[in-house]
Amino acid sequence: MDENKSIGRQIQGALMTGVSYMLPFVVAGGIYIALGFLLGGYDIPSTIAQGGNFASTTFWIGKIGLDTFMVPIMAGFVAYGIADKPGIAPGMFGGWLALDPWGAAANGLNYGPSGFIGGIVAGLLAGYIVNLLKKIPLSGMLRSLLTTLIIPLVGVGAVCYLMFYIVGAPLAALNAALTSFLAGLGQGSKILLGIVQGCMLAFDMGGTVNKIAYAFAVGMLADATAPGDAACMPMGANFVACCTPPLGIALAVILANVLGKKKFTAEERSTGSITGCFVGAACMITEFAIPYAVADPFRVIPSLMAGSAVGAVLAYIMNVGIIAPHGGVFVIFFACSSIIGYFIALIAGSLVTAACLLALKKDVEDEAVVEDEDGWA
Repeated sequence: MDENKSIGRQIQGALMTGVSYMLPFVVAGGIYIALGFLLGGYDIPSTIAQGGNFASTTFWIGKIGLDTFMVPIMAGFVAYGIADKPGIAPGMFGGWLALDPWGAAANGLNYGPSGFIGGIVAGLLAGYIVNLLKKIPLSGMLRSLLTTLIIPLVGVGAVCYLMFYIVGAPLAALNAALTSFLAGLGQGSKILLGIVQGCMLAFDMGGTVNKIAYAFAVGMLADATAPGDAACMPMGANFVACCTPPLGIALAVILANVLGKKKFTAEERSTGSITGCFVGAACMITEFAIPYAVADPFRVIPSLMAGSAVGAVLAYIMNVGIIAPHGGVFVIFFACSSIIGYFIALIAGSLVTAACLLALKKDVEDEAVVEDEDGWA
C-alpha cells in the first residue's frame, strides 16, 4: 500500500483489489449453479441430496463459489490491498464471520449475517490492524516471527473479536435494513424499485452498493420455484442492470467512431477494451466498465446509472424473471421467463447509456499533439 495516498484512495484501491480477486469465484459459482438447474431442474436444493446425482453435484459446486468463498475472498484481498500478504489471513477470517457461519443469530445471540458490508469492513479492519502490527519494534529472531506468527495470531484474533463482539451486530442490522428497504419498494412500486435497484447496481459496478442490491435479489430467490415467479423478478432486473454498463460503453465507443466523435482515448477505443465490454455484458460482469468510470467518473457513472435504471424498470414492466443467481447470457435461454423482454430491456438500457455518454463526455485531446508537446513524437 502507498501510504502517501489519502485514506479515501487507499480504501478505493483496496476495494477494487478485493472485487477483482473475488470475481472468478462469483462467475464460476454462478454458472455452475445455472448449469445445475439446467441439468436437474429448479428444485435441486429441496428434492435431491447434495451430490445425489451429477446435476446436484454441479449445483453445489456453484454454491461453494457464491455462498462459501465469495465474501471471505473479497475480505481477504481488501486487506491485501492495504497490508499486502500478511493481511490476507485476518481478512479472510473476518469475512467468514460476516456470513454468521455458526448461526449465532438463530441461537439468540446479538449477531447476524452482515454479508458484503461485513466483509468489506472486516477486510478494512484487517488491513489497517496488520499495518499497525508491522510497526512493532522488534529485532533479531523476534523480527523474523512477526510475519509468520505474531501478525497471523494477533491479527486474526483482533479482527474476529471486533467483528463478533463489537461491529458485527450493527453491520448485520444495517444489511437487514437495506434489504428490507428494497423489499418494501418492490411491494409499492416496480418502477421505483427498478430505478433504485438499477442505480445501485451501476453506481460502483461490483462494489458495496452494487452487492447490496445483488444480495437483495439473491435473497428473494429463496422463495422461487420457477422463472415466472414474482420472487425471480428482482434477479431479472439485476441481470439487465449489471449487463447494461459494459454493453452501453461498447456501443458508445462504436457510435463515437462511426460519427467521428473523439470521446474516448486510444486505449478505450482499442479492440481489447471493446471486446472486454462485450464479454462483460454477455457474462454479467459489470466490472469491465470500471476503467472507463475511473477515467471520467462524473460523466460516466451517471450515464451508467441512467441506462441501468431504464433497463431494470423495463425488466420489471415486462415481467422478466430469472431463477439463476448469475451467469449472464449463458443461462438466459433456460432460466428466464421472458427472453425477448430481457433483450429488449438490455438493448434499451444500453442505448440510453450510450446516448448519455456521447452527450456528456468531452472530446479527448489529440493524442498525437500531446506526444509532440512532451517530446516523444
